[in-house]
Amino acid sequence: MNFDGIVIIKIVMNIKVGDKIRFLNNVGGGVVRGFAGKDKVLIEDEDGFEVPCFIRECVVISDNISPTHNISMPKPATQSSVAVSKPEPREVKVLETPEGERLNIDLAFLPIDPKAFQQTGYETYFINSSNYYLFFNYMSRENNSWTSRYNGTIEPNTKIFLEEFGKEDLNSLERICIQLIAFKKDKPFNMKNAVSVELRPDIVKFYKAHCFMENDFFDEDALILSVVKDDIPERELLISAAELQSAMMQKVKADKTTAQTTPKKSNPLNAPLEIDLHASELLETTAGMNNADILTYQIDKFNEILKQYGAKKGQKIVFIHGKGDGVLRKAIEKELKTKYKSYYFQDASFREYGFGATMVTIK
Repeated sequence: MNFDGIVIIKIVMNIKVGDKIRFLNNVGGGVVRGFAGKDKVLIEDEDGFEVPCFIRECVVISDNISPTHNISMPKPATQSSVAVSKPEPREVKVLETPEGERLNIDLAFLPIDPKAFQQTGYETYFINSSNYYLFFNYMSRENNSWTSRYNGTIEPNTKIFLEEFGKEDLNSLERICIQLIAFKKDKPFNMKNAVSVELRPDIVKFYKAHCFMENDFFDEDALILSVVKDDIPERELLISAAELQSAMMQKVKADKTTAQTTPKKSNPLNAPLEIDLHASELLETTAGMNNADILTYQIDKFNEILKQYGAKKGQKIVFIHGKGDGVLRKAIEKELKTKYKSYYFQDASFREYGFGATMVTIK
């Protein structure tokens, strides 16, 4: 598959039991002892253990050739031809693009079986749309500590497979981090800052087929998370102590000035209450929940808040539901029209919330 700025190379091979292979994306290799499904082989390593591995991550270095194969053997070398020159390793030419001088890095998640979306697992890919080699570490955080899920080097303008995981593992991806260093081989280049980016994927999107969209990197629909866009990280993880102290001092100074010049509000009802109904804000995990379960929980929370403030006439409450496909918004409007007919509701401030919030006034 070809697309602007990215070159994808596929290696097709027939792997047989007995073939010697090396791992494409890891150190080591072994001998093929069997198969596990259509896309995996069992590799016996040097310690005698059988390790499952994806066929696409294997490169055959020596075939198991039986004596019955018809092979033409070369003639023995004569005395004058003892010295045999070894072939020089082929140098891979890096295809560079003008836009590739800026770092553009993405993570991609693809469903393994799109036809069984509610049960299927996922594949993770790392995409490097730049003219730089990247040494990177892909991590996730659990129990206040980080675990490296994959680390290595990726070539310019290409993508590599990182891992496969099931829906039961989604909780471990609530906080992920990419650290990377960019460089070029055997040529001058503009130095890039080392990058450390922490991302918090919306786990709910993994349960929604429409969140997996057509893209430039795969023939299949994928969920794409941007890590670096035009040299700018999505979120810098590290902030210098000097910058942090300066920001804190400026805030303290601003708070003192506000306290001296701003009179206290006599009517707290002027300030609307904000309630975020996104599943990621209400639930620690959505594992085992389908879309209907999540929607029911959100509407129950909506009713709980309105009952809690039902006696405060004039109270304004902004329910943040997001734009999305409009399912939660329509469910909220239905509740208001049937259960709270006396309450007034309208779209919340577009400047503050876009089209993703509804403001309700208690009457």
